[in-house]
Amino acid sequence: MHEDNEAGGRVTLAAVAKEAGVSMPTVSKVLNGRSDVSRATRAKVERLLELHGYRRRSQPASRSPLIELVFHELESIWAMELIRGVENVAKENRATVVLTESGTRHAPAADWLPGVLQRRPLGVVLVFSTLPEDVKRRLRAAVIPFVVIDPAGDPDPDVPSVGSANWAGGLAATRHLTDQGHERVAIITGPEDMLCSLARLDGYRSAMAMAGLEADPRLTRYGDFHVQGGFEHAMDLLDGPDRPTAVFAGSDLQALGVLEAARVKGLRVPEDLSVVGYDDVPLAQWSSPPLTTVHQPLRSMAEEAARMLLRPDDPGTAAQRIELATRLVVRQSTAAPRKT
Repeated sequence: MHEDNEAGGRVTLAAVAKEAGVSMPTVSKVLNGRSDVSRATRAKVERLLELHGYRRRSQPASRSPLIELVFHELESIWAMELIRGVENVAKENRATVVLTESGTRHAPAADWLPGVLQRRPLGVVLVFSTLPEDVKRRLRAAVIPFVVIDPAGDPDPDVPSVGSANWAGGLAATRHLTDQGHERVAIITGPEDMLCSLARLDGYRSAMAMAGLEADPRLTRYGDFHVQGGFEHAMDLLDGPDRPTAVFAGSDLQALGVLEAARVKGLRVPEDLSVVGYDDVPLAQWSSPPLTTVHQPLRSMAEEAARMLLRPDDPGTAAQRIELATRLVVRQSTAAPRKT
């Protein structure tokens, strides 16, 4: 069952139908994401299609000129950068972007899948850590390509994904502070179960070690990438005589929370406290003072993910991982520590 599927697709599907013990229309329903097929039959047909390497060439008439972009939350300020990136590529290809909010930061909700199978977009860009096996199998069976924009840096090896250099970003942020003479540097990274958080933390620890400094575990906090979390952790870190002289926040939103905590505590930035963020969202340059931060190329990540969807089908790049560089952007929220 290895015929060219454009020329011999009917033979291939007929063989799959025979082996599964179902009719050709049932196989067709599975391929087109129809809901009127039992779960057991769908799983059997999808398994056989995958086993025999069935690859149906896209037929433009059967495709909606859509690129679906799926988030677990649309509230995050960096979501707009990802939307703009996918939109740029969609315009180049005369396609429309469809936005969907679903699930948790780890995976989309189960009720999202039937809808996308019916919409039959050109492809799907997902902003999640990974995808459940059932989701991957059913998207592949319906010949709907997908790419993960993976902030966590922990994609399954069979999932094409785009990420950024989180460890290098954490290293650059912290080295900037230690090079200025800061010794008590705190970090508010992201959630403990996301590898991007741990990679930025590892970069921080490496920079501290390179400077001959010990990373005080009391100055390490796991946040949630939001303003309120940054504020609450900073209020605790800045409460006491042995406070840090600098804070590396694992997102610009958390850094804004740190700036507000410093204001509440009566500390001036950067005279009394230096602050470095992460992401370089547009708002960062308009904070008070303008925020020193690590530029994560969010828009470029989204553009590259969308282009991966639209490239000619090439089995050799089916599980490609692209990692884009980060860089430090120095503004006015950092300075040498005040001499005491």
